[in-house]
Order: sequence, then C-alpha cells, then structure tokens
Amino acid sequence: MAVALAAPMALNAADVTVKVKNPSHIQRQEIVEVDAQAVLNKLGVQKGTSLVVKNALQQEVAYQLTHDGKLLIDAAVRPSGTAEFTVSTGKPQPMTTWVCGKQYPERVDDIAWENDRTAYRLYGPALQKSGERAFGIDVWVKNTPDLEVDKRYVTELSNHGRIVKLKEQGKDSEALAVEQATTYHYDHGYGLDCYKVGPTLGCGAPALLDGDGKLILPYCYKDYEILDNGPLRFTVQLAYNPTTINGQQGVVEHRILSLDKGSNFNRMTVWYEGLKKAETLAAGVVLHAEDLQDIELGRDYVAYADPTDNPGKQNFQIYVAALFPNGVCATRQLMNDKVENSYAGHAVGLHQLNPGEKYTYYFGSAWSKNDVRTFGEWNLRINQFLDALHRPLCVEVE
Repeated sequence: MAVALAAPMALNAADVTVKVKNPSHIQRQEIVEVDAQAVLNKLGVQKGTSLVVKNALQQEVAYQLTHDGKLLIDAAVRPSGTAEFTVSTGKPQPMTTWVCGKQYPERVDDIAWENDRTAYRLYGPALQKSGERAFGIDVWVKNTPDLEVDKRYVTELSNHGRIVKLKEQGKDSEALAVEQATTYHYDHGYGLDCYKVGPTLGCGAPALLDGDGKLILPYCYKDYEILDNGPLRFTVQLAYNPTTINGQQGVVEHRILSLDKGSNFNRMTVWYEGLKKAETLAAGVVLHAEDLQDIELGRDYVAYADPTDNPGKQNFQIYVAALFPNGVCATRQLMNDKVENSYAGHAVGLHQLNPGEKYTYYFGSAWSKNDVRTFGEWNLRINQFLDALHRPLCVEVE
C-alpha cells in the first residue's frame, strides 16, 4: 500500500531550474522564451497545470504561457552573467498585465495594442467600408507604463456626440474646451495620438511592389485572431482581402505580429497565400514633407525622426524604424512623384520574397518626451536591439 501511494508522487520533481546566460558584455533586460513542454516534462505534470516562477531572491515573477508553447519570463541579466529562475507547481500571486490589445468595433474595427512603452493600432473592415484611406500602422505615444489605450477610446468616444452637438448649437468655444479636455489627439500628461498614417505604410507595415517599383498598399485587415494577450506578450494574426499582384489574382496577405513588455519593437511575420512567383517585398516607415532631416538608411534597418501631424505646435518627435535582422537586398527611399497631404514617400527595406516564404522583421517607435530623447539615442537603441537578436540570451532547463 505504501509503495502504491508513493509511486505517483515520485513522478513530480520539486522544481525546475531555468538558467539564462548573457553572451554579451552589456546589460540585458528581455522577455526570454523557454520550452514550456520541457519544463512540464521535468515537473512531471500535464499542460494546464498552474505554475509559480521565482527569481534567485525567491520572489515570484510574472510569466506567460503562449499559444505556440513558450514559457515567457522577464529576465534581467548582467553583462556576461547568468540569471536563475525556479519553476514549480502552485497557485501564483496576481500578476500585473504589461501588454494587451483588442478590437474596437465601436471605433470602425480598430485593433489597438500596447505595452509599457508605446501603443499601436491597425484599421479594420468598418473603416474600409466608410471609404477612408488609412492603410498602415498607427503609433500612439505614451510616457507612462500604465495601460492607457482602453481609457483613451472610452474618453474620446463618450464625448464625441457632445462636441458635435455643441458645434451644431454654435457653441464653438465650449466644443473646443470639451475636445481639448477629452480627445486622444491632445496630450493630457500621459501621451496622445499625433502620428499621421493615411494611405501609407505608417510605422512598419509591409507591401509588395508593382512593375514600376510602386507600393501596392494593403487596405484594412479582413479577419483577425488574438493569439496571446498578456501579461508579457500580445500576439495577433491577421488576414487581408484577396488582391491582384502583378497579374497574379487572389493573392492574400497574412501577418502575425507580437509585442513584448519593455520593448520598443514589434515582431512581424508576413507571407502571401497564392503567390506564384517571387516578388519584391517592402517594409518601412512613411516620410513626411515637413521634416526630412533625420532619415537613416542602415544596412539592416531604416529609421526616421517623424515630425508629428503638427510639428510647429507639438515641438517634439516620434522616432520610428523598421529592422531587418534576417537581411534585405537594400534599404532606400521610395519618394512619391508629388507630395499630397505631406506624404513625401517611404524609407524601406527591400526583400525578394519567394512563393510560400514567411519573412520576419521588426518595427517600432519611441517618443522624445519619454524614453528616447534624441535621434542619436534612437539609432543606439536600434543597433543594440539588433545586436541582441544576433546574440540571443541562452536558456537552459535543468
């Protein structure tokens, strides 16, 4: 009897040690990916078992189990150092959510997401039906780690009708006062929406080129599925409407994008269903005619100091970039034949995309009133991020 009772308990290890080693000589603070199944196997438990993760000080830390079988841990590792975490079964303490997103059908099907640094949005089917031309990825700057997007939407939308009514009554000054106090296009101390997208790539969207080297801009997404939603990573998969690409009909663009806690950069994987021959893929950022001084075309990135939608009055910059750790054929400026509504062109990386190929790159942003104060700092941030991708933290499960 005693042997029979003890046998099941012997299958469960007390805990599992996860070691995260830093191969570089600079401080690293990143979300690391651990093979979740390997951890569960060593613990001798099934998928769905509640876990507790602790650092070397035996403090509980936030973790996340992702749709693709990863255990995420927010790891700080000193230069050339090793950080250790223990994973055991148990009920974790409540975790702070640092990253999240959702669809907003009340705002023409926007999908908006954010982390502790920045917020972004994509435009949806309802906006496309309205005829408005907004194609790319939008940036909402913020200078607080708190999650603000949902509150911004609620405040903006709940006061819109009131503003319209006041204007109809000829009370323009009162309408302006309400708008200034409630709209997310003004900074109320924690950030705002002042990035100008329109019929462009915005910050980081992909597009194929036509035979004349012009962007075949995608419109709004058709279908979506949120795969991960915090506390450490947001992931969404998107499909776009079929289109004709250089004579190839019925080509469907697919994207998977994700954003982690603490990162200025989203991960984007794009592929095209129905593509019969290789095409040139472009990904990058829109350039605005008001300020074309700070544009950087690196070997494996493009960066720009965006002047905002009202540079003379805002007097700050939004730093944007697209990064290509897997390489590109070239980085260049694709300038428009004529400037309309300040859209001067794009800074892009070009990649020869084969049928069935999935291509991964990164895009992101920062704000001069928050964590990156100058364009020089932004270039440093970009290069350190690329270096980290090429020299990833090493993870061992014991």
